[in-house]
Amino acid sequence: MSQTEEKTRTVAIDDLSVTFASKRGRVNALEGIDLHVEKGEFIAIAGPSGCGKSTLLKAVAGLTKPSHGSIQLKGSNVEKPRQDIGYVFQRAALLDWRSVRGNILIQAEMRGMDMRSANKRTDELIEMTGLSGFEKALPHELSGGMQQRVSLCRALLHKPDVLLMDEPFGALDALTREKMNVELNRIWRETGTTVLLVTHSVAEAVYLATRVVVMSPRPGRIIEEHTVDLAPERDYATVLETPEFHRVSSRVRELLGSTAKAD
Repeated sequence: MSQTEEKTRTVAIDDLSVTFASKRGRVNALEGIDLHVEKGEFIAIAGPSGCGKSTLLKAVAGLTKPSHGSIQLKGSNVEKPRQDIGYVFQRAALLDWRSVRGNILIQAEMRGMDMRSANKRTDELIEMTGLSGFEKALPHELSGGMQQRVSLCRALLHKPDVLLMDEPFGALDALTREKMNVELNRIWRETGTTVLLVTHSVAEAVYLATRVVVMSPRPGRIIEEHTVDLAPERDYATVLETPEFHRVSSRVRELLGSTAKAD
């Protein structure tokens, strides 16, 4: 590996395996995962249910311990929960009694961040995600898409090196999900954050990613990777009609077979 590659590589996963103990014996969740992610890449991870996609994200975050192999973030081994990642889950998990601003700032409170800087950063994120005017709104006053925008702001508040997203738009209706895809593309371009996204949607994976990683059924292995040769700024309707989108999405659907979900 060259010195330039070492400087730009954000995530390095080498020969990763994860095995869990259960009442029915040992369960092999992941086996022999090799994945290297450069700074600023957007990686979409697609695969059938139960193949270990979420386990992979948890391992990168330091929440699940590898049984074999190694994970590095920015050259240091992941051995415990990391402070330099952001995490967005399928459910927004907002506190019902806290406003939009309050839910975002809980990240700063938990991390002991300087509140003056955190408030300024919150203002920037609220504007970036189109939440201006809703700063004082409570979660029950927001749509599902807006709640996920708050969750995204919370995850980005501390300017993480890596943003992990576990099926963040899976519970949204098709139209809202499409809008959130467009917003996420814009936010990724503006922040330059390295993103690892787990999704069951082939269209979402190919539209958003610079590279799509396809996993096998459990034990999860990477069976193919496909670079998406599209410009970073992507108009949704236009991209879906490009030969490149059809090339990658067709191959991913072929690999996933009947487990792939069309939007």
